[in-house]
This record gives sequence, C-alpha cells and structure tokens, in this order.
Amino acid sequence: MDGPVPELADRAAACADRLRAADSVLLASHIDADGLTSAAVAATALERAGIPFDTVFEKQLDEAAIRSIAATEHGTVLFTDFGSGQLDVVVEYADAFTPVVADHHQPAGADVEFHCNPLLEGLNGASELSGAGAAYCVARALGGEANRDLAALAVVGAVGDMQAGVDGLTGANEAIVAEGVEAGVLREGTDLSMYGRQTRPLPKLLEYASDVRIPGISGDESGAVRFLADLDLDLRADGEWKRWVDLTDDERRTVASALLKRAVASGVPADRVNDLIGTTYTLTAEAEGTELRDVSEFSTLLNATARYERADVGLAVCLGDRGEALDRARTLLRNHRKNLSEGLELVKSEGVTVEDHVQWFDAGTRIRETIVGIVAGMALGADGVRRDRPIVAFASVDAGESDAGDDEVKVSARGSHTLVRQGLDLSTVMREAARSVGGDGGGHDVAAGATIPAGTQAAFVAAADDLIADQLG
Repeated sequence: MDGPVPELADRAAACADRLRAADSVLLASHIDADGLTSAAVAATALERAGIPFDTVFEKQLDEAAIRSIAATEHGTVLFTDFGSGQLDVVVEYADAFTPVVADHHQPAGADVEFHCNPLLEGLNGASELSGAGAAYCVARALGGEANRDLAALAVVGAVGDMQAGVDGLTGANEAIVAEGVEAGVLREGTDLSMYGRQTRPLPKLLEYASDVRIPGISGDESGAVRFLADLDLDLRADGEWKRWVDLTDDERRTVASALLKRAVASGVPADRVNDLIGTTYTLTAEAEGTELRDVSEFSTLLNATARYERADVGLAVCLGDRGEALDRARTLLRNHRKNLSEGLELVKSEGVTVEDHVQWFDAGTRIRETIVGIVAGMALGADGVRRDRPIVAFASVDAGESDAGDDEVKVSARGSHTLVRQGLDLSTVMREAARSVGGDGGGHDVAAGATIPAGTQAAFVAAADDLIADQLG
C-alpha cells in the first residue's frame, strides 16, 4: 500500500508507526484554514486509531511556543502545518519529546527521524501538497483506506492555502482529490470560478468577483443588477434574487455565456476571460446552499474562526459540529467579511507606495495583523494597485498577542502565479529581508510572512526590493 502520494509513503508509514507506539500524543497545529484542516485530519485519524491525544493551536511556532509544548506531559508531539521551518529549535528539546512532523513549509537546517514533508522528496510544497495533504498521508498510513473520507478536509486545506489555480489542484493534490471522489465525499466539476456560488445572491456573486474584473459589473452593484435584468431569465424567487446553486443547468449556461461575451466586448484579455470558468470542488455530504458545500467557502469560514482566536470553533466545524460551532463560525465569518471589506477600502483610498520591484502599505493598527495578508492578496489588481509586482503589507502586532508587545510588526507578502513563474519566491524574500533587520520569516513562493522589529519597515522594503530585483532578473 503506497498511499495517495507514493513519494511520501515511507515517511508517512514511519510517522504512523511512531504515533501508534506513543502512550499519548500532543497535536500542535497552525491556525489558518490549512492548519485547522490538518488538525482535523490528524485528530480524526488518532481517535480512530485509539491513540489518546490533546490539541493545541499556535499562531506561530516560536521558541516560547515550543518551550510550552515541551513542558506538557506528552512524550510525542505531532506538528501539523508547521514544524519543518522550526526544526532547528525543536531539536533542542529532544530530551523532552519526540517530534513527528507533517508539514509542507521549507525545512530549517535540521532534520528529525519522523518527518513527512513533500519538499524532502522533490515535490512542491507551495503548489502540489498542503499541510493538510501531508497530514492526510500520515492519516492514510495510520488507518488505511478507512480514512479516505478525510480527503475532503485535505482538499479544503489545499484550496485554503491558495494551491488551486483555475485548472484546479495539481501534483500530489490530484491523487487526494481522486481518493475523495472514490470515497464519495467530493465531486470535481467545471463551473463559473467565482467565490460564493452556494451562498451569494446573483448580483453579489458578480459584483464581488475579483479574480477577473469585468468593467461595468465587477465592483458595480447597479451594473451587476442591470446585466442580470437584461437576460431573458427569471432569476428571482419570491422577490429575492436566486443564488447560482438555485439555477438550472440551462440558466447557468446562459448567464456564463453572457458573462464571457461581456468580458470579451469590454476588452478583458483572452487568457483572463478563460479564467472565468474553472475546476470546482463540492463536498457532497454537506447541505446544498451552505458555506460548507463549496470547498472555497468552507476554507474562508475556517479562516474567519482562527484569525479571531477561535481555532476551537473551526476545529469543531471540521469535526462535524453543525450546531453551536457552525452558528458561531457564521457570526465570525460576517465579522471577518466586514473587516476585510473595510481593510480593502482603506488600501484603495490611501493607495500603496510603489518601489522599483515591490509595492507596499503600512496599516499600523487599522487592519488586524491576522488578516492583513488576506487584504493584501485582495488588493492585488484592485483599482490603483498593480498586478505586475508583489505587494507587502505591514501591521502592528497587538501588545496582548505577543511577548514583544508593541515592538513588533507583522509583514505579509502576496504575489501572483505569473510572477512565481518568472522566478518570484516570497518565502526567500521574507526570510532574508526580515533577517537583515533582526526579524525572521518564511512561507511559500506566492504568499509569505515575517515578523520584524518596529521601525525597520523602510530598511525591510529596501532589502525586499533588491531581493525581488535579483529573482526577477
């Protein structure tokens, strides 16, 4: 049994053997959508295997977090969606616990015996396998084919980690999708590639779609309504606008075709027009018309819990709580959307500073540091923000959130897959630029982050600009 990713089969099996041999396990995970789904995959697999465990979440795995993990009673710690980048610190606590790592971030300059990471076998951790995917490999090694239903959560993690392009997930992720489809928990299809097909009324679906901007519709409420009203379709029920999920196949084809025509007529480049239709993933066990039915909407719901210190709520939803936890998550999602919208308006109204190879803005305390990266990603390509260079965002770290108090600044960087193809690697940029000013960072080629001392932003931007110039030649 090679498992879903043959390249990682031996590593996953070694990790599973170590977990089976443990008296108890501490499961430590990151807090974004990928981290929450990683934790849920691992928790379910541990429970099914009858292995006692406790769970902790960390916003970042620094020395203090590792020290507190080492102080617990557990002799084995399973790190999911982080751990690889902190191995140089983890190994210093070898006498306190045995680390088992299921991660996809760039490994630091140390290794451990039980380490399931695609990068160690030549697979791309930014685009081919997420943290949840690595956790899924371990879960499959632990419980065999009985754990194939967990592929659904692994796909939510990969999509939440920005690994899906218009053509869907690629590389090792494809094998996990296939297992989810075989297990009957996932459906792969081709559809309008806009966020909110399950839950948004049609005018909002079109108005808020930001990946491909169609003049007169995108960001234009009355324009979106006019476009829909001009179609010879009955798109309302009981006076309310229908959602995409409410339409018949014929109605969807009519709307999609009219959208494509409008995009072409408005001068949207052909390759961007093609991006309007893409690969979609549906969770077949979830109720139609809910945030949990569509993989992208599910991942956004999870982001809305963890980034507001409620990782416990996100984990409960992943583990099947469709009552109180889901209600709480929806409330957090409404709040999250409001904060994202306000953050984006702030960036649009104040603009960004454009350097030779990078553009940036400093939100101070006006955008929460846990969501400033998402705002930066949404701002790329918005009015007044260029698409042809990466964007860097700064936000002050809340004194209550950090040992360092007001002395730290969170940095988030976002690029595009086009820039990555040209040589951009924001993981390296964040790490090297941050270290040059006394901080540290890392992540993926298309999205990365760092923490730096307050007051070093200008020096950081200068260093990042030089590094990006070198990468893009």
